[in-house]
Amino acid sequence: MMPFVKRKEVDSKNFFSLGVDYKREEKLTLELLEELNVKRILIRFKTLEMNELDELKAFILKNKNRKIILKILQDREHVENLELLERDLKTIFISLDELIDIYEIGSTNNRAKWGFFSVNEYSKFYNVAYNLKKTDFKNITLIGSGVIDFEYHFTAHTLFNFFKYKYDGIASLLYVDRRGAPENMQIGFSLSDKIALLSTMIWISPKTKNILHITETNWPLSETAPYAPTSEHECVSEALYEDFMLRYYFLSFASQQVDSVSWHQLIARGYGLVDNIDTIKKRSAFYAYKYMLQTLQKAQFLRLDIKRGYYILQFLVDDKLLQIHWSLKPTTLKNEDFFTVCSSTGNSINEKTLQIGSSPLYIYIKDGV
Repeated sequence: MMPFVKRKEVDSKNFFSLGVDYKREEKLTLELLEELNVKRILIRFKTLEMNELDELKAFILKNKNRKIILKILQDREHVENLELLERDLKTIFISLDELIDIYEIGSTNNRAKWGFFSVNEYSKFYNVAYNLKKTDFKNITLIGSGVIDFEYHFTAHTLFNFFKYKYDGIASLLYVDRRGAPENMQIGFSLSDKIALLSTMIWISPKTKNILHITETNWPLSETAPYAPTSEHECVSEALYEDFMLRYYFLSFASQQVDSVSWHQLIARGYGLVDNIDTIKKRSAFYAYKYMLQTLQKAQFLRLDIKRGYYILQFLVDDKLLQIHWSLKPTTLKNEDFFTVCSSTGNSINEKTLQIGSSPLYIYIKDGV
């Protein structure tokens, strides 16, 4: 069915989302969110930390101008004791009434270390939230599935089963970092292909609306052990981290099948846009993320062209044509008189010959061309 799945019109304003830790450097976090002007954030809350619900709510109230995805993370006690889960979910839903745009129920059901030992356990967990929505909280939005990495046999189990629940959309933790660049293949699938396959599964599933949120992805940074979540083999330099992040967003947006991508996350030593271990350091990716938001939050997608590893992504921005170029093999492009060229962080480039490679360039086409 993949060739027949239809694209939808993705709202660019809410497509770009950023994961934040409400307990980490709150004052700095709020300042950085204001600087970035991000319109959607994702917050993680653990069921074993119910005593911190008031602290979470206070942070959420300080971000009332943003749409919020709340990812409710499970622990083994709440997976085994569904009566406890029902009670605590009800407390969360009552406390945060009308403050949360989307609740992501549970996560990473294909990794036992996170508390689920089977997809059936996850389904029972999600079903508790769904039953509460049906009976007492009809206006909340619930997304689920929450499979990490390209392991869609687990996704299929969450989308095609005999449980009576429904999803308002699907959450995916679609990491591709172990393959390097987002364009790289895994069993014949690039990031774009993985999104197309997942979108098709969602489209034909009777259990969900045709909505997809990528609620976690990143690349680990080299030489940040023990804070990097993987081995040094999978880690990348800060320059590649920036490039891969942008290209992940661009390819996801170009698919017109993903409703939001939440980068994980704002502040983190081993994988964040900002390092806070010794001093506060905004990585180059922070400025690249900022310029991407500034440029594309009001953009209209036009098309993506790919030819022999050369990518041209085209948008309308304030009724002007914007092209974003990158190439998997370094090449050159003449800087035409009708071009206005900026680097990935928004710096002007005036050279007669443009170097097109891993780092995307923003090329604005002057009116009348």
